[in-house]
Amino acid sequence: MSSSPHEHSGTAQLPPAPWPIGREREGDALAALLAGHTAALITGEPGSGKSELLRSLTDRARWAGTTVLCAAADRLDAGFEFGVVRQLFEQLLADAPPGAPHPLLAGPAAAAAEVLGPRPPHSAGPAPADGAVLGGLHWLTVHLAARGPLLIAVDDLQWADPASLRWLSYLLRRAGGLPLGVLATIGAGATEPAQRELPGTVLQLFRQRVALGPLGAATVAAMAEQAHGQAPDEAFVRGCRHATNGNAFLLRALLRATAAAEPAPSADAAERLDALAPTEIGQAVRAALANAGPAAVEVAEAVAVLGGTPGTDQVAAVVGESEAVVEDALHALVETGVLRRVGPAVGFVHPVAARSLAELVLPSRRQRIHLAAARLLWAQNAPEDEVAARLLHTTGPLDEDWANEALRRSAAEALAAGDPDGAVAALRRALREPLPEGARATLLSMLGLAELASCVPTAVRNLRQSLELSHGAAARTSAARRLAMALFATDNYGEALDVLGRTSAELRGAGDEYALRLEIDYIYAGLSELATAAAVRPRLWELDLSDAGGGAVERPLAALLSLRAAMRGEDPAEAVEFAQRALTLGMIPADDESIVYNNAVFALGAAGAARTALNYADAAVAEARARGSVLGYAHAISTRANANCRLGRLAECRADAEAALESLREIGVGSHTSHCVFPVTTLLEARVRQGLLVEAEELLAQAGLTGELNLHWANDYVLLARGWLRLAQGLPEQALADFLLCGERSGTRGMAGPGFYPWRSEAALVLVSLGRHEEARVLAGEDLELARRWGVPEMIGVALRSLGAATPGRPGLALLREAVEVLGESDARLRRAQALVDLGAGLRAAGQVEEAREQLRQAVSLAHQCGATVIAEQAMDELRAAGDRPRTRTFQGVDALTPSERRVTALAVAGMTNKQIAQHLFVGLRTVEVHLTNAYGKLGIGGRPELSDALADATAV
Repeated sequence: MSSSPHEHSGTAQLPPAPWPIGREREGDALAALLAGHTAALITGEPGSGKSELLRSLTDRARWAGTTVLCAAADRLDAGFEFGVVRQLFEQLLADAPPGAPHPLLAGPAAAAAEVLGPRPPHSAGPAPADGAVLGGLHWLTVHLAARGPLLIAVDDLQWADPASLRWLSYLLRRAGGLPLGVLATIGAGATEPAQRELPGTVLQLFRQRVALGPLGAATVAAMAEQAHGQAPDEAFVRGCRHATNGNAFLLRALLRATAAAEPAPSADAAERLDALAPTEIGQAVRAALANAGPAAVEVAEAVAVLGGTPGTDQVAAVVGESEAVVEDALHALVETGVLRRVGPAVGFVHPVAARSLAELVLPSRRQRIHLAAARLLWAQNAPEDEVAARLLHTTGPLDEDWANEALRRSAAEALAAGDPDGAVAALRRALREPLPEGARATLLSMLGLAELASCVPTAVRNLRQSLELSHGAAARTSAARRLAMALFATDNYGEALDVLGRTSAELRGAGDEYALRLEIDYIYAGLSELATAAAVRPRLWELDLSDAGGGAVERPLAALLSLRAAMRGEDPAEAVEFAQRALTLGMIPADDESIVYNNAVFALGAAGAARTALNYADAAVAEARARGSVLGYAHAISTRANANCRLGRLAECRADAEAALESLREIGVGSHTSHCVFPVTTLLEARVRQGLLVEAEELLAQAGLTGELNLHWANDYVLLARGWLRLAQGLPEQALADFLLCGERSGTRGMAGPGFYPWRSEAALVLVSLGRHEEARVLAGEDLELARRWGVPEMIGVALRSLGAATPGRPGLALLREAVEVLGESDARLRRAQALVDLGAGLRAAGQVEEAREQLRQAVSLAHQCGATVIAEQAMDELRAAGDRPRTRTFQGVDALTPSERRVTALAVAGMTNKQIAQHLFVGLRTVEVHLTNAYGKLGIGGRPELSDALADATAV
């Protein structure tokens, strides 16, 4: 009896109510069959488990004491007269004494003996008439039934020989009232053309019919657990049912393959089911189609290779036969249950069968099929991605212009739709063809742009070649800018400047608009390096928006001018106006993606419009994700991290900065490059504010930022943040050195304004801690003067705080009160919390305890809102010194998770698989797995199934 569970569902024609057949109902089905002395027919597609169910039922019948006669018809024996009858009674003959006829084969059954036993050679007389044989077999069956309950079981009745079918028809018409049951199985639509009429007559005599449907989810789950040794994920069960359509044979073959290839039947394993194509399935499909007509196998293979649901015209085109011949073959394939009609198209009933059969087709024929399909689709004006999907299965050379054009268009659409991997595949295939230089340059430039989303070093190589081959102002400008962007990402600023400067000079006079666009990137790159900043600054100072002539170059020029305004520190309204004009189409405009727009967002933050900056960065993150631009995403989310930090949103800042670093690592941008330095420093600032000093120091060491720094302007920010860390570590002299060096470097670049780096105020606070108050007041006073000229409340408040800390007595307290008041007009919550702590400490020291407590309580509340643990602890220490007893806030549950772990676990709870999370966050699958594993450990759970409850419980604590 079968050990595999079944949950088949079927439909009874008599009676009309549904008759479910399952493992637990086999006995009931058999009892109903025998009690009613009826005939039952089990139908199902090949591999549906009908033969297994038949064996199970006959085993149960024998166990109950029923005499069972079994036979299995076979297509190879279809011409052997009474072949099925001989199988049914051969055991009976085998029981007879040697040399003596069986007692039941005497008398009326003598004619049956002529059929059931071998006729002696050269025997005299004619063979018995057909009627006599049928009568004799009927008499034999009646006498067997008289001895006790009898069950006749025939598997694959569609392959039975005509003589046996005539006997079965004869028997069924006369079986009423006998303790006799007849049980047969038949494959759906699988009868031989020459036998259809006779089996059709026989089938009408079966009073009960059961149509086996697909295996149910519980059965599939049980079989998967048996194959893998552990309970499967629901997604895995759904994937298996979809791939096999619940077919028992296909499911077993698929599970054997998954058990060999996958460690566990998980949701992630379910995503890889589409790649499995067990050979035994393809071989079984071929065997099943052997008698479906001369063109059936060829047509089925073509449909399998094409995949999906191709139309008849497409199948005919790739097979090379007329549509009439293909239609006949398709009709036969549909009847066998291998294919199904989907409107005017056809497709495999079981996806795994299509994949397995396609794998057996010779590679050369597979390529011919795909090329013929692509040619037809192009002629029919089908979407380019459909044409390209076929061409990707060829190895060429294609030597057909339409094919290259289809691949180019498909790549362009993929880039626009945020599918860089699809674009890379199409472009690499196109570049294997012989192409003119101009066409090759265009494709290489597109390929380089697409590869910026996966491997920046590879993109550099292709973009260099693109620039060498490109012609014309527009093409050369695009190629030069893309190459420069890739070179920036790998810190090859010298080569980037050379490319931009040389190409801009080359186009001057022939394409002034293009030359100016290149010059904008050149100036920006020049400012970023201290050695070249002085050389490009005069040109930056003389530029005017009118130089763009109202054309497309106006937006990048406005971005550069917004940066200039923030550097000068004279008119924040000008910086905001230029930035908003630059960001008309967002931070990463599709027609001009460039890092220069990031600086327009930074200028907004420096000009006191941090919330506006956050909105632009938010939109850019969404846009980059939609486009699939990993480099654009990294820049956007890094910019958003900095805006969050400026607004005192430290948890959000950390999550964004970590996401930016993970994305950059995935595309080969090293952690020591300037592209990584900015998110590293933003993350460093957040960790210092949160008191994570050990983690902050580790971050610095990993990025190679603990010693002397190179002269890129990203490192000016490192000096500022490193100074905060050194001060928190109790190393004021080192902190002071970093702050002063930050000022020296930024001053050399021409960054007089305090909007980006208020190094004077930070140095003044260190000097106060060292007891050097006069020096502190000088620096703080200079910063206040610059801040008032700049006019941004945040910067004025920062300078007032440092000057107040350096000024003793009532004047100092007045300055601190003013700092708190001015910062209250800004979005700089973190800065205001710092000023509140200093004011509260000063008031306590002056004996104004009640007012001190009020200010310090505000500081605690505001610091906790920001996640600034250090400031909160400072305020609570002061409160305790003022006689208050503040409660120490404890963080539980999800607060143990890093921001990146929170983000990944939230997406996992939302139902995303690991692969989908990786695609959503632009990180590798391994990165997602590490975050989840760490989160499981911190939450004390075993895996994903417990994650939702763990997060809910942690949130409720």
